[in-house]
Amino acid sequence: MASRFQLHDMRLRVLCAITCSLISSCTNVPLHEGLSLSSYTGMTPSGSTLTKAKLRVDPAPVLAARTVRIVPTTVRTGGDGAFAPKDLALVTNAIDRALCTGLSDRFRIAAPNEPADLVVHAAVTDIVATNRAAAATSTVASLGGLVAQIPMPRLPIGLGGLAVEAEAVGADGSQKAAMLWSRGANMLTTKASVSTVGDAYSLSSAFGADLSRTLIGGKDPFKETMLMPSMQKIKASLGGAPKYEACKAFGSAPGIRGAIAGQLGLPPDWTDKGAAASQQ
Repeated sequence: MASRFQLHDMRLRVLCAITCSLISSCTNVPLHEGLSLSSYTGMTPSGSTLTKAKLRVDPAPVLAARTVRIVPTTVRTGGDGAFAPKDLALVTNAIDRALCTGLSDRFRIAAPNEPADLVVHAAVTDIVATNRAAAATSTVASLGGLVAQIPMPRLPIGLGGLAVEAEAVGADGSQKAAMLWSRGANMLTTKASVSTVGDAYSLSSAFGADLSRTLIGGKDPFKETMLMPSMQKIKASLGGAPKYEACKAFGSAPGIRGAIAGQLGLPPDWTDKGAAASQQ
């Protein structure tokens, strides 16, 4: 039998291999202009190790704003015929839910029929499908690694991705902020899900967080230090009631059930029931 020292050394080697391969094993999702924004001028490149982005922010009106209305996310990708409408709806609603929760940290979220200082709208411009067979194999390997206490990365094949564009428009109808955003799944931080939109669904919360931080701070979120999540955000992520009534339209987060299902590689629609209207 292997000694405790040998097992520890093996785990370190696996972790080093994962870290070295992380950046080179991400899905490449280019930034797209999907024609849903009122303007694409003045946007500057930004992003992080895992995320590509271009953005523009007009700080004064964004910081002066106190209320936000969220227009439901749409899909503007030529490849949408490859995905079931219910799966696309799950992804777009997850984006809206993440935005509503994130923006609630500073803004009051207005109902659809209410005026607001800023109107936010996002559009999915690309979804790279997750290979379900590869995801299933990765899940089995991951569960086996848990039993052996050895972290196992996903297979570097069949990884999905997501690209989104969004803008915030003021009461005068002019654009106050805009973002192009794309990110691919990777072997380490994106859990495999046996669904063609599994990775896109997982990445939707990252987009929602980045756009929320842009509007809350009125600046490039990729140049700022990440802060601890607020109590209202933690409560909502665990499936609790959102801070504002308007956010209930996007349904409740799967919470702990979703986290467990994610570990098992189950499709997101097993635990996420989508928008509130679809649950009736």
